[in-house]
Amino acid sequence: MSGMRRAPRLTPGPAAIVSSPWVVVGAGVVVMVVLLVMTLGAYRGRSPAPDGASAPPALPLPSEVTPSRPTPVASPVPVMPGLSGRASGLPPSAVTGSPSPSVAPPVSPPGQPVVTRSPTRAPQGQPTFSGRYRVVQSFDGGFIGEVAMVNVSAQSRGWTVRLEFSGGRFVTAWVEGVPQGTVRQLDNGFTYVSGVDVRPGGSVSLRFHTERTSSTPRLCTVDGVRCGGF
Repeated sequence: MSGMRRAPRLTPGPAAIVSSPWVVVGAGVVVMVVLLVMTLGAYRGRSPAPDGASAPPALPLPSEVTPSRPTPVASPVPVMPGLSGRASGLPPSAVTGSPSPSVAPPVSPPGQPVVTRSPTRAPQGQPTFSGRYRVVQSFDGGFIGEVAMVNVSAQSRGWTVRLEFSGGRFVTAWVEGVPQGTVRQLDNGFTYVSGVDVRPGGSVSLRFHTERTSSTPRLCTVDGVRCGGF
């Protein structure tokens, strides 16, 4: 036994680790597993919220506040004399400063008839028109006559002429220079009612055509007053 030698013992330390490579590999695997677990835990912590989870409410942003302007107030309209305080508004003439409107005619109280004034007429017996008869043109079988009239009243008026002859035939009648009126044929003549009024002092002429009769009328009146000139 004296001839046998004992193998030298290896001292623990770096040399033992180097002599055992599986130890290094196993330690590396453990370190990698630990790092992998830590990485997966950190990734799961940052993952988005699962479906159905409510997100935190967003805080409202401060909106821009526009400074309000004072609303213009219309100045009170002065009350015109004679206008009721219950009226919904003043008439346009009062707002624009134009002259005040004319006073409306008085209205009768409810239950009483409204009184109206008829046009002014001349007193009985006082003529409103003066008429003068004459023959303008004569020809075989007939003639053209004329009644010239003047308004002798103080206001514009209409007129009515009546002419009658001893037989004959009335053809037509017309007014010179003004709108035509209404003619009505009679048995021995006709009546003519003016279409427009004649102003005070104004004149108008009515002409007519008659056949197979004397040129001297049996009757000639203007508003019931006998004509002159025959």
